Parts: sequence; structure tokens; C-alpha cells
Amino acid sequence: MIIHKFGGTSVGSAARFAGVADIVCERHGGLEGTMEATSVVVVSAIEGVTDLLIAGARAAAEGEDTVYRGIKAELLGRHLEIVDVLLEDREERLSVGGLIEDRLHELGRLYRSIAVLGELTARGRDAVASFGEHLSVHILAALLRERGARARAISSTELIVTDDQFGAASPLMELTRCNLRQRIVPLLERGVLPVVTGYVGATEDGATTTLGRGGSDFAAAVIGVGLDADEIWIWSDVDGILTADPNIVPRARTLTELSYTEASELAYVGAEVLHPKTIRPLVRRGIPLRIVNSFNPNHPGTAIVEHPTAGRAVLPAIISGTGLSMIAVGSQDDSWTLDLAARALRELSQVGLEVLMFSQSLSEHNLNLVVRESDQDHCLKILSREFKDRHGEDTFRLGVQEKVATISVVALPGWNGGPNGIVSRAFSALGERQTRVIAVAQAGTERSVSFCIPEDQLTDAVVFLHRKLGLEDGCRGCS
Repeated sequence: MIIHKFGGTSVGSAARFAGVADIVCERHGGLEGTMEATSVVVVSAIEGVTDLLIAGARAAAEGEDTVYRGIKAELLGRHLEIVDVLLEDREERLSVGGLIEDRLHELGRLYRSIAVLGELTARGRDAVASFGEHLSVHILAALLRERGARARAISSTELIVTDDQFGAASPLMELTRCNLRQRIVPLLERGVLPVVTGYVGATEDGATTTLGRGGSDFAAAVIGVGLDADEIWIWSDVDGILTADPNIVPRARTLTELSYTEASELAYVGAEVLHPKTIRPLVRRGIPLRIVNSFNPNHPGTAIVEHPTAGRAVLPAIISGTGLSMIAVGSQDDSWTLDLAARALRELSQVGLEVLMFSQSLSEHNLNLVVRESDQDHCLKILSREFKDRHGEDTFRLGVQEKVATISVVALPGWNGGPNGIVSRAFSALGERQTRVIAVAQAGTERSVSFCIPEDQLTDAVVFLHRKLGLEDGCRGCS
């Protein structure tokens, strides 16, 4: 059995939905009469939809009625347009279109409830964020049925049981395994193709939860473990895990094989094609994971296994992140303390706002936070409420420093890059290129380091680092 998970970019348009259906039906079975009940499909929300849903919820909490109503209308139009383009069968088109309208009517009621409350709770945020997957899964299942597959859309709220840590829930594996055995195995035995929502689960009393940003990967791993799958395939928009972003470095190489530990390290420093939690449930059962490209399905991608092949090439990787803002919060005098820094991080965590990197030097009376630009305004509101409103406008300062990017350089165990470690080589290369380093984060080893730099210097820095580390040379074991 193979679990196939398709991310938001893989279902970002009508054409991409059609491409996913091609992959499922042509490469992995699914046509009537030929379907082997050995596949489960896990689907993310359409690209950008989850961010829109959360933006609408935040607007509702702020009383911005026009904004959240406009977002609801935009979501309705976008999904119905895809349905109209994709589905030829009139009954399927009307059925899925009606379901989308009903679900978005529910979303409108939820937004109005948030507006009346005047606050977006963690539980309410998860309820809102789950709508995207529940829309995309029905579109894909209907399209697969038109292609001849016996596909059925299933909500993972009926399968994945979690704790009540809204925004980053943890699955309760025994209960989840029991649900999967009761709900999915009988479908597979009858030749039905389950098409399951990623990202979401539910508590034992039925409250909707989410597994954290990018949690569809994690959901696929949980489902795979619960069903004792042979492999899990994560379909993205790149040819596996590469030595650098191919949009910046066209000659970036695919890392063809990684261990669980190596893949986890890359994920934790920001490799977007893999959620950091995904590896954890696979290790105990030794289930292989493969990162593959839905835009280039013939490429073998990256295999993540317990014991990589002897003699494979071991290469470092450069992980970059864009669309980020640096925000500073601090005091006008020397009253800033570690307790205040902890309070800032705690407040942001409680509203589900992810801080990608932070720093505080001994000489500065402030905390520097790196957040996504889409979260910037909300972050400023939360921090202003916590500090300026409570302690006075003159006591604390708060503002956006600049647009930034991050670069993480990771050397995997066994890399022979010369007498100097990866950290010193990365510092040397950025210094040679006169890249302005705003902040640095380093683990207690010489194997990895992360830099925060101005956004407009990212492309030049990544290209130069890739060349200085010798990653553009031909090498055995990479492609």
C-alpha cells in the first residue's frame, strides 16, 4: 500500500487537479476494473486558501465585516470556477458545487460568531483553518470518479484522534489506528479509493484540530503508520529535496537518498517540502518516505529510508526562506528583561502565530522576531496589545525593521568538505560577498547554521554559497 499526499501547489488550479488525477489513475491505479485497493490519497487545501481563511477569521475578530465577507466570496468563486472547468458530469458538478456553497455558508456563520465574540480563540482558528481541505477533497474525489475510479471523500476528523492542543495537535495513535482499521480497510477491501483530508483531526469529543502548518505531510505519515503502509509519497512542486531552491539555482542537485535523521534535520531548518513532524511516526515502523514532483512525475525524487545505500553521495544543502519580516519589540530604556521576551513569544504562540527565528543581543534592549509577511500586521496588533496598551506608549517601542530572508546551511554526517566545517565556510562565503548578516542562529554543532539577511541580497548569497561549497560540480549519487 502507498499513501499519496498532494500539497497545495499540486492542486493550485483546475489544470493541477487534472494533473493529480492523471498521476493517481495512470501511474498508481484507480481505473474501474484495474483498481488495486492499495492506495490512499491525502489532499491539502488549494494553494493559498488556508492563509485566506485565517485572514478572514482575524478580520472578523477585529470587526472588519467587509474584509471577511470579501474573503468568503473570493473562496466561493475560486472553488466554483475550478469545479465548472473540471467536472463534465452535470450531477457531479451540481453536487460538489452545492457542497462547496453549503460549507462556505457554514464558514460565514463561524466568521459572524467570531465577530460577535470579538476574539479569535485557538479552537476557533482551527475550525476555520480546516475548511480548505474539506473543499479540495470533494473536488478531487469527484474528478477521480469521472475518470473511472471508485473514489470517496473522507474527512480525517473521522480518522485522526488528537489531543486538544489546538494549532499543533498531536495524534493519539492507538485510537487513530483503530479508526483507520474500521473506516479505511473495509473500503480498500471493496476496491474503493479513499481521498482523505490532510492537516486536520479531531479530539475525542469531536472538536476539530489542526496538526500545525504544513500538517498534511504529518497526517499522511500518521495514516500510513496506522495502515501499515509500504511507502508514503509526498507530492510537491520540486524534484525532491535539493541542494538549493531550483528557482534560485537552476543547477541545484537532488539529494537522492537520506536517512530519517538527515531528513529531519533539513526539515527543522526550513525545508518546505517536508513537515518536521512527518519523520517521527515512520521511524519505529521503518516505513520509507519519498518526496516527488507532481509537475515532473517521472523524476525519482528523494528517498528517505532507515539505512541509506552505502556509497551514496553526501552533500550539504542550502535552505532559503522568503516573504518574511523582522519585527522588533523592546523598551526605551534598560527595563527590557528575559521575562518580557518570554511573554512576547508566549502571546504569539497562543494565537497560533509562528516565529521562524528570533534573537536578542546583550547590548540591545529589544527582541527581534522573524515572521511571515502575511502575519506581520497581526503580530504587531498582538504585541501592541500586550506591551504598549498595558505599559504605555512611551515605555515600549515596536515596529517593522525590514523585509528579510533566511538562509540555513546544513552539512549531513559524512560530508567531506575540506578542513573547515560548514559553519566557518558559510561565514567566509557571506563575508567575501559582503552580505549583511542581521542575525545568526546555530545549534551546538559545526554541522548547521542559519542566517537572517536582507531580502534583496538572498539570490546573490544563495548562488554564491552554492558555488563556493562545490555543489555545482558533477557528483556521484546526485542528479
